[in-house]
Amino acid sequence: MILSRKALHHGIKNDTDQLNRGIDEFVHLLDKIDGAVDGLPDALLDNSCIIPWLHVMPQEMEAISRDESDIRSYAATDQAEFFAVSSEYFFSRPQLMRRRHPEIYKMLNLCFNPQKKKKLKS
Repeated sequence: MILSRKALHHGIKNDTDQLNRGIDEFVHLLDKIDGAVDGLPDALLDNSCIIPWLHVMPQEMEAISRDESDIRSYAATDQAEFFAVSSEYFFSRPQLMRRRHPEIYKMLNLCFNPQKKKKLKS
């Protein structure tokens, strides 16, 4: 992974635009752990969570395409970009995402905070 210093600094300095190139590209690397950059974080989610992720992801991508979501439009490009862009939102504006996109927040929280899994199931 090669990143520009300017893009990294922008992502760190501006925490309101949900644009963070470092997070985006790192999430693509995490996505690739299972051998495919496909937006399905198999290595990060339990098998029981994959079906819900496959359900919520295309629904939100459609909402983005209809301009009915505050997730950046680039997330509607494909599933890999949806995972990366929604992860940027998750890390840069977690409270906002939790309020506006509770299901996506829950799934990403399971990916990135697996120790909290039991709390989220309650």
